[in-house]
Amino acid sequence: MPVFLLVLLITVLSYPASSQESKNQDTETDPLVLERLEHWKDLKFGLLMHWGTYSQWGIVESWSLCSEDEPWCSRKMKNYVDYCKAYVQLKNTFNPIKFDPAKWAAAAKYAGMRYVIFTTKHHDGFCMFDTKQTDYKITGKDCPFHANPKANVAKEIFTAFREQGFLTGAYFSKPDWHSNDYWAEEWATPNRNVNYSVKKYPERWQRFCDFTYNQINELTTQYGKMDILWLDGGWVCSQNGQDINMPKIAAMARKNQPGIIVVDRAVGGRYENYHTPEQEIPEKTVAYPWETCMTMAGSWSYVPGDIYKPTNKIIHLLADIVCKGGNFLLNIGPSPEGTLADSAYARLREIGDWMQINGEAIYNSRPVDPPKYQNICFTSNPDGTVYCIYLASADEKTIPASLFIEGFQPSKGTLISLLGKTGNLKWKQEGKGFRILVSSADQKSPPCRHAWVFKVRMNNRNEKS
Repeated sequence: MPVFLLVLLITVLSYPASSQESKNQDTETDPLVLERLEHWKDLKFGLLMHWGTYSQWGIVESWSLCSEDEPWCSRKMKNYVDYCKAYVQLKNTFNPIKFDPAKWAAAAKYAGMRYVIFTTKHHDGFCMFDTKQTDYKITGKDCPFHANPKANVAKEIFTAFREQGFLTGAYFSKPDWHSNDYWAEEWATPNRNVNYSVKKYPERWQRFCDFTYNQINELTTQYGKMDILWLDGGWVCSQNGQDINMPKIAAMARKNQPGIIVVDRAVGGRYENYHTPEQEIPEKTVAYPWETCMTMAGSWSYVPGDIYKPTNKIIHLLADIVCKGGNFLLNIGPSPEGTLADSAYARLREIGDWMQINGEAIYNSRPVDPPKYQNICFTSNPDGTVYCIYLASADEKTIPASLFIEGFQPSKGTLISLLGKTGNLKWKQEGKGFRILVSSADQKSPPCRHAWVFKVRMNNRNEKS
């Protein structure tokens, strides 16, 4: 039996697995979708953008329209009716004349991101694409930006990012609080759900289902190659009495875009092709495709003066997510003028500097069991190469003289190197693990900041059975 046991410990994510999925074993079987999912798992790092008229007020996206007693539903104006009217009128002043998606795409590409999810419509119902189903849209005649050559914002963004080699995905809210067939004007809106009885008014609900179907049909036929349909608003589902006929929607989307990944968030079953934990990372490896979506700053949407996470923190989050088999979807909220904050660009540039050196430990990787040892994350490539990502503290500028790693023992003849540096490092077996010895020159002159990656390559010719 080989001494080098790590390769045998590599965990490949497979179907089915999550506790949520165990409740509904109707998992995806389309071979093209499964193939696309494997490719998506190789990408590891993506960009999410929440953008709409709400950016003018620097408030949380959509939720201030909801009457629920939740912190994210709070509003400064006391009169709810007047507030909702003023919110809807934001379309009359939304004019992001500095919108430059090519600049966004170039910055994201340098950062090492490889796919983008854009909010084509949030819960408030305002459409950032040229839908024919409603006039409540950025291309509507009441919106001053409608005459701009880049008015069809979603199309401009998808095009710019595809030109940089990105996979593209459309965030789409299933609930639509502007639609009179979801939040009917005849009745109050006590919470996020449809405000009338679907069973009592089936014709009205069917109109809403048709409206939703038609908008998704537009997004999957008129906006180029679409790789992901990212559906939010998980309370709109058959389990909650709000059945919008996901089998019909998915069949249409895949007729228009063969193999498209469908993410019916927080619903489970066949049409949640991967899970999307929000603002959190699972404690252990998850045996199902997943993606942590998280804000780069404090809010999903633009807030003036928002505080952005330090680059050190973002890189550590990326390593922690990837070592457990997930993807990292990092959100940035554009301003009402159509720009990204200088802090956001700075973070993207610094992340890119790190990825230029260490990207091979991130892309195309799969998790290892165990995924971590103390502050060291493990990833593995198909050839058996293992990467040990040492997460340096914010004030740690010098690599330790030696690093002890427990969880596996390389066999004799294994080569270990430090990414960004030439030559191999000395190492020795020790206890239940091994110790890497770092030269004084490498200690004092690290190849990068934030995290250092040690590449462990097994010499198969020296492997003994």
